[in-house]
Amino acid sequence: MGAMTASPPRAQGQEPGDDARPPQPVSLGVAFWYWLKLGFISFGGPAGQIAIMHQDLVERRRWISDRRFLHALNYCMVLPGPEAQQLATYIGWLMHRTRGGLIAGTLFVLPSLFILITLSWIYMAFGTAPAVAGVLYGVKPAVTAVVVFAAWRIGARALKNGALLAIAAVAFLAIFALGAPFPLIIITAGVIGYIGGRIAPNKFAAGGAHDAVARRYGASLIDDDTPTPPHARFAWQRLARICATGVLLWGAAIAFLIARFGFDGTLAQMAWFFTKAALLTFGGAYAVLPYVYQGGVEHYGWLTATQMIDGLALGETTPGPLIMVVAFVGFVGGWNTQLLGADSLMLAGCLAAAVVTCFTFLPSFLFIFAGAPLIETTHGNLKFTAPLTGITAAVVGVIVNLAVFFAWKVLWPRASDAAPFSGAFEWPVLILGVAAAVALFRYRVGIVPVIASCGALGLIYTTIAGIPHP
Repeated sequence: MGAMTASPPRAQGQEPGDDARPPQPVSLGVAFWYWLKLGFISFGGPAGQIAIMHQDLVERRRWISDRRFLHALNYCMVLPGPEAQQLATYIGWLMHRTRGGLIAGTLFVLPSLFILITLSWIYMAFGTAPAVAGVLYGVKPAVTAVVVFAAWRIGARALKNGALLAIAAVAFLAIFALGAPFPLIIITAGVIGYIGGRIAPNKFAAGGAHDAVARRYGASLIDDDTPTPPHARFAWQRLARICATGVLLWGAAIAFLIARFGFDGTLAQMAWFFTKAALLTFGGAYAVLPYVYQGGVEHYGWLTATQMIDGLALGETTPGPLIMVVAFVGFVGGWNTQLLGADSLMLAGCLAAAVVTCFTFLPSFLFIFAGAPLIETTHGNLKFTAPLTGITAAVVGVIVNLAVFFAWKVLWPRASDAAPFSGAFEWPVLILGVAAAVALFRYRVGIVPVIASCGALGLIYTTIAGIPHP
């Protein structure tokens, strides 16, 4: 018997037989409330967030056709930065010009920013309380398992042959054994990919991340054959104007921070550092976390390694893109450095979190507003280039290094570089980590339930065992 195909859900107010007619035009106000709601429910990482948007905008509301949705998504997958947030910005821009793109992209991250600021304040103000410390005791091994799971997922998709596996292995050794800077690893992998693509193109050939054949869900507001609206047509003058505006906004913000807090001030350094981080996030948030760790923990000392692990746990359990963990880094850095004085720690944290978030996401808006008109000139599928294939392979090795580092810090919490295995080995932490890994790999349990369950088990164990916390 042939497989049965379920009928797609109908748009709100749609009558049977209306599939051939597009829905009514969507006002900016209606779109505003949708993007705001999306900001609060966008759990599940980029895959989950993209799935939510596809179900809502393509299948149910029919604001955009499947083919146009995938076309935009393939462009966003090529860019550095959070692809789900960039996709929301793209669709918002296509529907309602620059205002729509700004609203969609901003509301995608704004709820998670406020939530993370609140959680960061609770963490810094009450993190040593027995209840909070007990939860974090169980959360840390769960986060380690999540990072291992991320490396496996990306590796299973990206390491298709021995050449790419070798790049991943060399990248791991470079950062693990030699402490090579993350940007150097990425640039080198891109060069290797470029050369490899010319010498052995079959080894480095990779299509767009979403090459599935487009499906039809009925007529859409922005359909396959809908003409490109005037504001979305490419023009060199418009491109120059957008690029100049973006650079001027960035330069003015940097100049203000330098004038107000000094070139070596925490906020100016954060702005510069996270601008670079935003341009290096090929392969998703997990790819840039090692770079954020190198800068935030080792170079600038804004936070400790333990705080970085805890911040990743908070980022995993909040809506929005995972790269929003940078807001936690900013908050803790502003608090720890007392950039506004010892009496204004919370205000300093909020200010630093806002600055970090702005400079992390500004390039994403610029990429969409500048590049999307060119992408709209053709509705064919974009292809990854060979350099990006090499970069993705290297990212796997870098993420494995991050997992090894996290495992070391949670299993030997009192160890140091000088004495890497000093102090007691945390057997309960190992058990929790293995249990979290089994839940993720074997039973496909969601990340949020795994972290929540391990946090509860950590609280129960530390309470029963009477483990003291600093």
